Amino acid sequence: MNPRQLKTFLAVIRYENLTRAAAEVNLAQSSLSDQIQALEEELGAELFLRSRQGVVLTPAGAVLKAYAEEILALNEEAKASVSAAAGNAGQSITLGTLETIAAERLAPWLSLFRKKNPDVGLKLKVGGSGELLAQLQQGSIDIAFTFDRGQQNERFLTRRICSEPLVLIAGRDFQARPPASLAALSTAPFVATETGCVYRYLFDTAFAEAHIAAPSIVTEVDSIATIVRLVASGAGFGLVPRLAVGLAATRGNVVELPWPGKPPAASLVVMWRRRRVQPPALTLLLQSASEELSLLRPDDARLRHAG
Repeated sequence: MNPRQLKTFLAVIRYENLTRAAAEVNLAQSSLSDQIQALEEELGAELFLRSRQGVVLTPAGAVLKAYAEEILALNEEAKASVSAAAGNAGQSITLGTLETIAAERLAPWLSLFRKKNPDVGLKLKVGGSGELLAQLQQGSIDIAFTFDRGQQNERFLTRRICSEPLVLIAGRDFQARPPASLAALSTAPFVATETGCVYRYLFDTAFAEAHIAAPSIVTEVDSIATIVRLVASGAGFGLVPRLAVGLAATRGNVVELPWPGKPPAASLVVMWRRRRVQPPALTLLLQSASEELSLLRPDDARLRHAG
């Protein structure tokens, strides 16, 4: 197996289509098929089931996927480490995070980090929580900042940065009254992200830990910013990290309602791949995140409390 074959193999998995995968890796479709066939012959196993609808991984292919991601990540890690040791490469780190965290928490900290470490290049990618984990596995990002969702992956190391409060919000003109109890809140209309998103996990967990059924979702959306906008327009209640509400709170479009019970919170965590040799730039970034990121707060946009 060589890296080019493995990159081709992973491209086919992503697109489930030989033509689109061939375009990504700059190969003719016939050449791509030859690479996959050579890989199957070497391993003595069929990796894909082919049909007119596309291609689907076989159980053997699913096993190889995890190894292919690890091999390619290790390959890039080795190149970077050797170049750094030889003094042939500048230090750079690619970070991945959720849009809300990027805007409200990372921006001031990264600015401070750059001033203290001008020789370290930084690249920031924004994506969904599932996308970030995939990029971390593939090695396209070095480190991810996200909210903890209680999952463990032995390929990654995780460090808690701080606790971010979750707040119950309603539109200013919604004339919502503070809920008398969690049971009353469970019958209220809510706007939330789709199942599988980390924000939906935080929403479901908050009610599960209170031992009550989660309320019905009247509208599912694709981002936390959309939740805040819909709540501001009166579409229902929202339960979101406080850091996501800054601009709407400043404009007076939303109000925070008291949570009837122990206020829920989410853990902001940083994740990175286990490495045999950790790049010096990554060590610097992790140290800074642990020491300084938790101390920097977003602009103090105070919510107007109701009730």
